[in-house]
Amino acid sequence: MIQILLNGKTTQSQAEMPLFDFLEQEKLNPKLIAIEYNGEILHRERWEAQKLAEGDRLEVVTIVGGG
Repeated sequence: MIQILLNGKTTQSQAEMPLFDFLEQEKLNPKLIAIEYNGEILHRERWEAQKLAEGDRLEVVTIVGGG
């Protein structure tokens, strides 16, 4: 297990877990979020290939629709 920072809170994940799988584990809908990964916006097409590592920092922003 590794520790990562998710929206300022420490959480645990399996080492080398793909980011997309981690999002599912955390019950985050990938269609409604944007991700900053270690200080940089990470494009959706890289979510499945990106593996989590010890000390990674994720900021997840939920997109809210309105009128």
